[in-house]
Amino acid sequence: MSINSFGHLFKFTTWGESHGPALGATVDGCPPNVPLDAPMIQQWLDKRRPGLNKNTTQRQEADAVKILSGVFEGRTTGTPIQLMIENTDQRSKDYGDIANTFRPGHADITYHQKYGLRDYRGGGRSSARETASRVAAGGVAREAIAAIAPNVQIRGYMTQMGEKKIDPAKVDWGQIDQNDFFCPDADAAAEWNDYLAWLRKDDHNSVGAIIEVVARGVPAGIGAPVYAKLDTDLSAAMMSINAVKGVEIGEGMAAAALTGRENADEIFMGNDGQPVYSSNHAGGILGGISTGQDIVVRFAVKPTSSILSPRQSIRMDGTPTEVITKGRHDPCVGIRAVPVGEAMMACVILDHLLLDRGQTGGVRGEIG
Repeated sequence: MSINSFGHLFKFTTWGESHGPALGATVDGCPPNVPLDAPMIQQWLDKRRPGLNKNTTQRQEADAVKILSGVFEGRTTGTPIQLMIENTDQRSKDYGDIANTFRPGHADITYHQKYGLRDYRGGGRSSARETASRVAAGGVAREAIAAIAPNVQIRGYMTQMGEKKIDPAKVDWGQIDQNDFFCPDADAAAEWNDYLAWLRKDDHNSVGAIIEVVARGVPAGIGAPVYAKLDTDLSAAMMSINAVKGVEIGEGMAAAALTGRENADEIFMGNDGQPVYSSNHAGGILGGISTGQDIVVRFAVKPTSSILSPRQSIRMDGTPTEVITKGRHDPCVGIRAVPVGEAMMACVILDHLLLDRGQTGGVRGEIG
C-alpha cells in the first residue's frame, strides 16, 4: 500500500502524474471559516510553476488551480478541500526512448523493482511535478495560519548552488524576489546566473543546491516531546520532497564541531517579561517543542539527474546501454524547490498549531 498522505490533524493527499490529465491534492482538517479562494493559492503556485525564466525547465504550465469542494462563499467549510491542477504542456514523446531503459539517478529502476510497472513519461508519480500539489496544499495552510496565528511569517531562499555560497553578511530578504534564484544575496545571484548559464549551455550538466526555510513568529510551545516532535515532522516533510538528500535543523551537522559552551543557547529574561536567547543553534526547537525563536530548516537538493551528458545504465532486459536524457529539465532543481519547502513548512506549522490547540487549548506554563 503506497502512502500518499501527510500530516496529523491537517492532512493532505496528493494525486496525479507528470503526464496525466491533471494532478492535485485533497486537503482534510482545515478549520472552517478561513477565507479562501483560488487566487490566494495561485500566488504560491506562480512562484513554483515551470517556464518562469531561462534558469528553469521550459515546460509551459499555467498551474491554474481549481477548488472543487470544501469552500462556500469564499470560506472553508471544514470539509475536505479538493484542489485540481490540469497538465496542459506534456510532451510524452520526449520519453519514448527510455520506455525500456533505467535513467541513472532516477526512480525508474526502483519503481520497476517494486511495482513491476512504471510510468516512464516524465517519471510519472516520482516526478517533481507532484510538488505543485504540495504548494497548493501549502497555500491553504498559509491562509489557515493567517487566521489562527497571524504573526507567523514563512520565508525560503537558496543559500548555496553547487560550491557557490551566499555571504551571510549580505543576506537581505528584500532581495529574494528580485532574482531567478530566490537568493537573498544580490552579488551571489549575479554570480549564480553566469555559472548556471555556462553549466546549462556549454557543459550540458546540472548542479545541486541548499535551501533554507525560516518560520518567524511561531509561538513557543507547539510540538511534542517524543514521536511527533516539531523537528521530526519538519525533517520528514522536507525529506519527502523530490531530490532532497539531507535535512538540518538549526546548526545541524555543524553542531558536531561545537563544544557544549558554544552550542548552548543561553536564556535571559527580556524587558517584556518573556525569555530571550543569546543565540539560536537549536533552530527554534528544544525537545521537539518550539521556543518562540525563528524555526530554521535547511535541506540539500541533489543535481538534476536528467542531463544531456551520456551516462551508463541498463535496459529492462539487463543489457547495457548509454543514456542521454532528452526533454525539458531544470539545470538546478533547487530553484523551484524553494516554494515547495515553504509549503511544507506551512503545512507542518499549521498541523502542530492545531494539535496544540486540541491538547492544551493554548494554555502555557508561566515564567516569572
